[in-house]
Amino acid sequence: MSTENLPQGPDQPPRKPRVAVVFGGRSSEHGISVVTAGAVLKAIDRTKYDVLPIGITRDGRWALTADEPERMAITDRRTPSVEELAESAEGGVVLPVDPASREVVYSEPGSVPKALGEVDVVFPVLHGPYGEDGTLQGLLELSGVPYVGAGVLASAVGQDKEYMKRVFASFGLKVGPYEVIRPRAWARDESAARKRIIDFAGEHGWPLFVKPARAGSSIGITKVDDLSGLDEAIATAQAHDPKIIIEAAVRGREIECGVLEFEDGPRASVPAEIPPPDAHAYYDFEAKYIDSTPGIVPAPLTDEQTAEVRRLAVEAFEAASCEGLVRADFFLTEDGEFVINEINTMPGFTPISMYPQMWQATGVAYPELVDRLVQAALHRSTGLR
Repeated sequence: MSTENLPQGPDQPPRKPRVAVVFGGRSSEHGISVVTAGAVLKAIDRTKYDVLPIGITRDGRWALTADEPERMAITDRRTPSVEELAESAEGGVVLPVDPASREVVYSEPGSVPKALGEVDVVFPVLHGPYGEDGTLQGLLELSGVPYVGAGVLASAVGQDKEYMKRVFASFGLKVGPYEVIRPRAWARDESAARKRIIDFAGEHGWPLFVKPARAGSSIGITKVDDLSGLDEAIATAQAHDPKIIIEAAVRGREIECGVLEFEDGPRASVPAEIPPPDAHAYYDFEAKYIDSTPGIVPAPLTDEQTAEVRRLAVEAFEAASCEGLVRADFFLTEDGEFVINEINTMPGFTPISMYPQMWQATGVAYPELVDRLVQAALHRSTGLR
């Protein structure tokens, strides 16, 4: 598809490509998604694109929202919500399910549905399940609407920490020790499942990190220093995902690297280092988003280490069949080895987030970053590729 002004018909002037920014969602990362959307809406070039903001409420309703990025910021240590931005408490937006049409329709109870025009590309800035995990990507594939970021498989792999690690290990990337407790195992025999975790701690030592297997933004994660805190940590993780993953602590420096798809393939940004936050036990949700613990960009690494982590970030991108963008997170151990922790197929995308900061330091400013992602999506077909 051409990314210049699109033809309307024999008697109509060309129009700009239309970008639907979809945000919010049903996951526990709803608020951060809204903050990310505000940053994208503020940065996207309105002379080049028409923009349609669509928010998904916590209960799954697709809402037409105000195009007011200034209302999508963290205020008083509180994240915003789609419910606060929706133009109606009952109205709903419906995407097309017919690949022959990209017409978006808005309807309210008791009113005639209103056509909102065609959408040329979707920029999904959803984080977590029901959006970043391949579910929305599958819907867009069925609809034949191009979208920014990873496809169905890569999104699913990138969301599930267990299968992400399995894929990376199969491609020769080094991962840390972990144990997975699936919901059926927990329901069948809690004591046996708990014993597996205790045995894992006996083998690898404390502390352990107990996490929801399919969540992000460090939500639901607990650092467990001994047996006394284990049950509460399990309950906290299971409140976000019935499947949990337990990771041994990897002692080393936290290094992140961004990957962006260019015309000639994926390239890695300069890396960043996440120093241990002073007021937090580890780099948790509060440290990331509320207290905005600053990262060090670029990371103070040797030239050889920088080249190696950039190479590994692109390898992780390719191993999971990613598209568009990825943030790859590593530990640099005391013996100089990089251990991959995880990737994020739709990383935090606010101006203070590490992904745009790394690309800023690499020479790609935030508005250009947004534009590159939209352009890549417009040039990419849906379906098998």
